[in-house]
Amino acid sequence: MTKKSNKKEVNGFLKNIEKIGNALPHPAIIFVILCAVIVVVSAIVAAMGVTVTYYDARAGKEATVQAVSLLNAEGLRHIFNSAVKNFTGFAPLGTVLVAMLGVGVAEYSGLINASLKKLLTGVHPRLLTAVVVFAGIMSNIASDAGYVVVIPLGAAIFAGAGRHPIAGLAAAFAGVSGGFSANLIIGTTDPLLQGITNQALTSAGLDALHIDATANWYFMMASTVLLTFLGTFVTEKIVEKNLGPYTGSYVPEKEVITDVENRGLRNAGIALLVFVIIMAILMVPSNAILRSPNAEGKLVLNDFMGSGLLLAIMLVFLIPGYAYGKTIGKINNSNDLIKAMTEAMKSMGSYLVLAFFAAQFVDYFGYTNLGTIISVKGAEFLKSIGFTGLPLVIAFIFISAFLNLFMGSASAKWAIMAPIFVPMMAELGLSPALTQTAYRIGDSSTNIITPLMSYFAMIVVFAKKYDEDSGLGTLISTMLPYSGTFLVGWSLLMILWYILGLPLGPGAFIGIM
Repeated sequence: MTKKSNKKEVNGFLKNIEKIGNALPHPAIIFVILCAVIVVVSAIVAAMGVTVTYYDARAGKEATVQAVSLLNAEGLRHIFNSAVKNFTGFAPLGTVLVAMLGVGVAEYSGLINASLKKLLTGVHPRLLTAVVVFAGIMSNIASDAGYVVVIPLGAAIFAGAGRHPIAGLAAAFAGVSGGFSANLIIGTTDPLLQGITNQALTSAGLDALHIDATANWYFMMASTVLLTFLGTFVTEKIVEKNLGPYTGSYVPEKEVITDVENRGLRNAGIALLVFVIIMAILMVPSNAILRSPNAEGKLVLNDFMGSGLLLAIMLVFLIPGYAYGKTIGKINNSNDLIKAMTEAMKSMGSYLVLAFFAAQFVDYFGYTNLGTIISVKGAEFLKSIGFTGLPLVIAFIFISAFLNLFMGSASAKWAIMAPIFVPMMAELGLSPALTQTAYRIGDSSTNIITPLMSYFAMIVVFAKKYDEDSGLGTLISTMLPYSGTFLVGWSLLMILWYILGLPLGPGAFIGIM
């Protein structure tokens, strides 16, 4: 009786959130309203003369910012003059559209459907959820590609298995975004945050405490296993039960794989293998073509991983998709190829509308300095509490999680917070590697419940493919259990790591040695 009652309470809580959220206007209109709110709030805060001073680790100097009003002549000029630039410069826009060119070819040709059918025959049903969550976490090595590839694939795989596609979308979203900092491999996030941490140490005269990019590696590998388990548990025990049976109009294909489809998959696999070999030649050797010199003159892949990888990801789908389509007769000439890309762009129409208004909202938040003010004030408050040791670490995790709701960029927040907390915790005997790890836990856990996350609007569009009535409320209520479970479970792992005194990475420990 007690368990049944608890289940109803949980479902009721999440259903109420969903109802409230879905009662709101269209997501695009919500962003318009939020923009208006920022305009008014910025005018009030600016009139109060609110300013904050902090050490910017990226710039290497102290910075003072004050609230900027959008409700004056200069602010109104900015609103009108920056609108187009905000839209065309919206970071996820290019990522989504370029990737969709390749994905569109693979989808139009039938490669994705055939691959999913093949995949479903090879994965045990009990492992399906774990595979989707794990794939989402590991996709972070390819930067933001997981958002436009793994998340829609997760939904399609669940639908093909006769399960609720929104649950598959949520499981993939939890892995890609909620597990953003976890991985078995060192990714682009590690050196990015490490550089800011070391700059903060240098500014405080603590060069001897500099850390390597691998400083969080052991902990993040363990986190990958933990989040895969937690994501699987939440999906199967909470999310799917809360969603109930799928009654939407989307009907996945159930046909068996034909001989021609098998030949298409074989040719697509050969094409993919050739492409991977070529890319390896262009990337792996120490003097490879795609390597460019860094500040020290060493040839590295940083530029490619930051900018060029997306084109490679597009080709990863386009080339096998073309090979598959050519084999089965779906793509016979260049007209068919362009038609496949055009169909993919048509499907992104609603996202383009959302992206325009979301881009204005994000720009206004940055222009007014409200995000920076909230982050700095929050960091100063935590410092004033006077926590030490493990309580300080846990408090820092939760403050980082809270600030992530207002300021999405992980590097921007860390550039503000690192100069305050890294030296402060070092003075208390806590290593910079520990401080950085705690920050990453909080920063990742709430990615999946904040509309400020750049790809949030796109995920809503993906959800509408399977449920036309879904909206922001559906997505937030679905992702809340993941966010809370990840935050608590990840924090418990940190507590265990702290108590046992385990190394966070090679040569990186809890305390200062």
